[in-house]
Amino acid sequence: MFFAILISAIGTLLFHSYKNTKKVSVNTIRISKPGTAWKKFRILHLSDLHLEKLSISPEELYRIISNKKVDLIAITGDFLDRKRTIRKLPEYLQVLQKVKPAYGIYAVFGNHDYMLNGESFETLKNTLEENGCVTLQNEHVSVPMGNAMLNIIGIDDFSTNRSDLNKSFHRLPKGFNLVLTHDPNVVLHMKKFPYDYLLSGHFHGGQIHWPKPFHLVKMGKLVRMNMIKGLHVLNGRPFYISEGLGQTGVNIRLGSRPEITIHEIV
Repeated sequence: MFFAILISAIGTLLFHSYKNTKKVSVNTIRISKPGTAWKKFRILHLSDLHLEKLSISPEELYRIISNKKVDLIAITGDFLDRKRTIRKLPEYLQVLQKVKPAYGIYAVFGNHDYMLNGESFETLKNTLEENGCVTLQNEHVSVPMGNAMLNIIGIDDFSTNRSDLNKSFHRLPKGFNLVLTHDPNVVLHMKKFPYDYLLSGHFHGGQIHWPKPFHLVKMGKLVRMNMIKGLHVLNGRPFYISEGLGQTGVNIRLGSRPEITIHEIV
């Protein structure tokens, strides 16, 4: 009888944990930056789609974001890790294009994306660019905004030793510096590099965050500092860690939810 009850309890827990992968949280974060050239600038942030274990369809994604007024879309890596999954990506990217962000869609790569071999990785990169994304690998793009400049800085994946901060910030013009990167641990090495706001992902908010995400300990110093999701400040500068939209490994979430974030810079 005891084992029957235990098995039933585990089954119920797993069922609800799978259901959680469909319950997307849409969070709005407001950051005040006096002296910016705009009254309000909205960024739609997605991370860690993990298309192999993504529980929402392109249609569901569009339903969630279609009424959101955004100026820029940022995607911070881990799209997929298998070549055969690349064919699923255009449908999601076309949904993002329908939102028509005035300043475009920008993407960086994560550790799972680099599990693809050279040719397959190039196919992933080309698919993103053919569907409206600007991909950034240790480089920046500067976009005029009235009398000011928006610098979008894409730092390549820190966890696979691909980050090059000097290259990313080389000849950066004066302006508002928005950093996109996958692994947020890179902020621990950015004290001398100027940024106003940084967006990242990688940790999935633990994905299984109950009672605590002990399995994340190996994923860097930020975890030990209890910085695994949400808004944080280091050296006086804010950065955000998304819980991600998809899952990896087992397709469940416990104590975490898939996340889409709107960042308002005011």
